[in-house]
Amino acid sequence: MTFEQHAQSFGAAADAYERGRPGYPESVASWLAPAPVARAVDVGAGTGKFTAVLTAVAGSVTAVEPDAAMRERLARAVPGVDVLDGTGEAIPVPDGSADLVTFAQSWHWVDAGAGATEVARVLRPGGVLGLVWNVRDESLDWSRRLGDLIKRPESRVMEYDRPVVGAPFHDGEHRAFPWVHEQSRSDLLDMVASRSYVIVLPGAERDALLRDVEHLLDSDPTTAGRATIAVPYVTHVHRYVRP
Repeated sequence: MTFEQHAQSFGAAADAYERGRPGYPESVASWLAPAPVARAVDVGAGTGKFTAVLTAVAGSVTAVEPDAAMRERLARAVPGVDVLDGTGEAIPVPDGSADLVTFAQSWHWVDAGAGATEVARVLRPGGVLGLVWNVRDESLDWSRRLGDLIKRPESRVMEYDRPVVGAPFHDGEHRAFPWVHEQSRSDLLDMVASRSYVIVLPGAERDALLRDVEHLLDSDPTTAGRATIAVPYVTHVHRYVRP
């Protein structure tokens, strides 16, 4: 399975993605945002999880997403934002038209050099590039065991690491935001099912993996019998100012 096939897999699970993936703390957008933000552009926006948070800090928000099924789901989830077809290397907005450009859970799909050049074209001088990752906190035993179940060799390219960003962006700031996402058991299973490397598994392997996750939820005393599950996250945020 190629990197490109993983990147293009999400549309097949757009509804599971919307139900299962966590949102983001509002404080993330507040920390990223320059003052004022007339226009924010969220690239690789998926179903609009971070797009929705940006509406609180920006006068207008444009969501850019290459997958048609994800764009359709985003338009329903976050009404009132512009939703455009595009990628991190080809953002369909004019030069110098944005105050803030964000990539939430999506920079790892972008060529770092070409993406940085394109973001610099889109941002006004002094504008901000924000790179955001939700990372499940595995300091709790059940969360670590969940990670052991769902991590696979092909998952490594999608995991969080300090990002590489090309010129003209240098010396970015980093901040971590710990928080807890309360979700139902079925939504947590959708979170697992919406990962690209799970979407592309053969059906029998995917079903077996989800059964293993269900067994973990049913057997661990932290999660067994609970209507909602408290999933700990740390949101890692990297902020770069365009010269």
